[in-house]
Amino acid sequence: MMLFVILGEDIMLCVTLGASESGIVGGKIAKPHSRKYMASLQTDGNHFCGGFLIRDDFVLTAAHCKRDNTVIVLGAHNITKPEKSQQKIQVKKYFPHPKYNGKYDFDVMLLKLKQKAQLNKFVQTIGLPKKDKTVKAHTECTVSGWGRMQPTKESNPSDVLREAQEKIQFNFECKNIWTKYFNTEHMICTKFNKKGGSIICLFLQGDSGGPLICKNKPLGISAFTNADCADPKYPHAYTKISSFLPWIEKITGGLGNESKPLDSTYYSPRFN
Repeated sequence: MMLFVILGEDIMLCVTLGASESGIVGGKIAKPHSRKYMASLQTDGNHFCGGFLIRDDFVLTAAHCKRDNTVIVLGAHNITKPEKSQQKIQVKKYFPHPKYNGKYDFDVMLLKLKQKAQLNKFVQTIGLPKKDKTVKAHTECTVSGWGRMQPTKESNPSDVLREAQEKIQFNFECKNIWTKYFNTEHMICTKFNKKGGSIICLFLQGDSGGPLICKNKPLGISAFTNADCADPKYPHAYTKISSFLPWIEKITGGLGNESKPLDSTYYSPRFN
């Protein structure tokens, strides 16, 4: 169920209760299998959220992406085709953050897989930041996903993985716009250039739960934005991963040795 919350005269935040919906608008098609950590969360063969593999038996995503009978699809580029590279693994157990109440804060969840992913040239884990540190404003980052390509409900999801570029925004700018909905300790936000077409539309269809990659590390989890996601006046909010490292390590029992830094050859795309 979709709920629209009026935050001010011209601000309407789009919130999904239960399942998540979001999508990338603009950007470009990602190089096939270049983002080996990406996960497609599916039910009945339909993609509804993104996530990323942080260990061979755990996927990290947003808490609002919790759905029963979720299947994790790894190694995918085109999620509408039975690619030989794909691995489909059911979720054994869901670990939404215990303080998540269906709203904005603590929007983080771990998914324990029923069986370990086979790490190969199509599927790899991604290393998390080692400590909680401030991300400098104007840092260039990328987002990726299979969500809708236009900011309308009528738009179709992308068959193939797409990626877009955004920049970290100052916390005070995010706080001024999102007020009580933005927790500076647990969130970071980004801005984008509308002319460049690099826009992620959270809660429109399919990209919630995906990672915000900055300097080859996942620093955020796609969380929420304004209902008019194409309006650059409103920053996009992400759950700050480093704020939840102790909780993540408690649930996973340690990140293990599988997590590796990203290959900058693949993960530093340039946008024209």
